[in-house]
Amino acid sequence: MEKIFVLTHVDESGTALAKASLEAVSAAVELAKSFSAELTIGLLGADVAQAAAQLAGAAPKVLAVTGQAFAQPRYATDAAACEALVKAAAPTIVLAPSTARFARVMAGVAHRAGGAIDTHITAVSPSLEATRWFYRQRIEAVVKRERRPWFLLLDAGTHAAYSATGAAPAVEAVAVAAPASRTTVAGTRSPQQGEQTIRPNAKLLFVAGAGWTKKQSDGQVHAADAEKLILGFLHAADASLGSSKSLVDQSGENQATLKFMTHLNQIGQTGATPRHAKGLSTCCHGEEPHVVGWRFVNERRAINLDANCGWARGKADVVYLADAFQVMAKVNELLEK
Repeated sequence: MEKIFVLTHVDESGTALAKASLEAVSAAVELAKSFSAELTIGLLGADVAQAAAQLAGAAPKVLAVTGQAFAQPRYATDAAACEALVKAAAPTIVLAPSTARFARVMAGVAHRAGGAIDTHITAVSPSLEATRWFYRQRIEAVVKRERRPWFLLLDAGTHAAYSATGAAPAVEAVAVAAPASRTTVAGTRSPQQGEQTIRPNAKLLFVAGAGWTKKQSDGQVHAADAEKLILGFLHAADASLGSSKSLVDQSGENQATLKFMTHLNQIGQTGATPRHAKGLSTCCHGEEPHVVGWRFVNERRAINLDANCGWARGKADVVYLADAFQVMAKVNELLEK
């Protein structure tokens, strides 16, 4: 009989669970129900009372490692805490969110537990076959292992977030002696930023291509107008911004065009693969290396003057043959009203 265990941790606020953690809980609940397996949840953080309330109705047993030593992400303390939680639960399958905090320690925890680990998991079937993507999301693989415990790091955006039902569960503390650390967290210093354009939880992904910086019908480049239209739409629609490599290469704070854009906005074969409900591509030709980043976007639409562009060849649900400058100006006008 399989025993399912889902490992989570509190978010940056130090009290609640992030969406990625709630998605892992949802996946674990579905998997446990599919073959009536026992489910246990493990929590990590300085204080998990509020986080435990978000798990109401998910599992009969919740384990937790708490204390100020486990407030900040640190390999030594996180690995020790996760190892203790796994030993206390004695599971055969361990699900965890693929967050920055867990992605760097979970392989070590799997080694300490004598198990195996697979990352970037997008689905787990009732037959205990895990699905993941390789080579920049271009190859899908189905993995099945006999070795236990089997650790699975779930990519964000692949499951619905868990919604609590009923009263908060009782939390059983797991004692862990925090290992000696030579580092202390004095605070957080963030780089200077301009516009916040990357919003992973946004419903819409707006993608800009290099066409925004090329000569328009009047023979002139309208970079300033492009910047105003793009930022105006992002603000009005609360959308996230993506870009083709050709555009981010000529953008940035040291460039003359689209200073708010960086290589973090790049999606595609050498960039990120975002997971949004809808995507709108503008001034981009829909070439394969770029479109591969849209693999997990459910509904795709594009604005392009070229009727023979890649988007018009089965890569988009809807293609608008129009001038993106004119279309987005009208859209922003309607959104303002």
